Amino acid sequence: MTVAKPMEPHDYWQEVFPPGSFVGDGGFRTSFPATLADGRQILLPIRPLSDGRHALASLIINQASFEVEDALAEELAARLAPFGPEIVAGLPTLGLTLAAAVARKLGHKRYVPLGTSRKFWYVDDLSVPLSSITTPGQKKRLYVDPRMLPLLRRRRVVLIDDVISSGASILAGLSLMAACGIEPVAIGAAMLQSERWRQPLAELSPQWPDRTVGVFATPMLVRADDGAWTASDTRI
Repeated sequence: MTVAKPMEPHDYWQEVFPPGSFVGDGGFRTSFPATLADGRQILLPIRPLSDGRHALASLIINQASFEVEDALAEELAARLAPFGPEIVAGLPTLGLTLAAAVARKLGHKRYVPLGTSRKFWYVDDLSVPLSSITTPGQKKRLYVDPRMLPLLRRRRVVLIDDVISSGASILAGLSLMAACGIEPVAIGAAMLQSERWRQPLAELSPQWPDRTVGVFATPMLVRADDGAWTASDTRI
């Protein structure tokens, strides 16, 4: 199956397609098919990077249909279940949507949202600098509500973001957890975007790449001579 005409931006992330709906062997023009464990597929838009030669498949989960959100949360919960999670902590901003849904799928009654908005009762010692590939140049801090610490301490915590790309947001989350005296048992994401995140996490501790699970992985894409995008091993 192929898309008859280019999709509008609001058309993406709205449907879970049957297995084999799209061929995933390269030559992509505007869309990349992400494949779930059971073979079903979600079509993602391709976003060219500033160099014009490379691109990444994009996922914005809070713009996804409830069907797609539900499918991603269900599979991520199944992948995290073997770690025995007792509480889910979500990274802002888009990771909060996924974290809440995964917590429900795991049978939890609540989750702990981390945030970038400092409430007056927050303390600076429970915050770390935060940067993101999607908001370059913005100076933010990542906070945990001190009142939530009893939910996290001495519990099996999983840390969730929507997409792991450069690894910067996850590293900030791990640093914040460490400041709280907490070591998560696993990291989860809907999409592992390229391989760039592996080295920074491994440099923090060799355990983290093995403890990081995603619903699907998407490669760095490079533009071919005919203008199509193909998978590349390039890390930029």
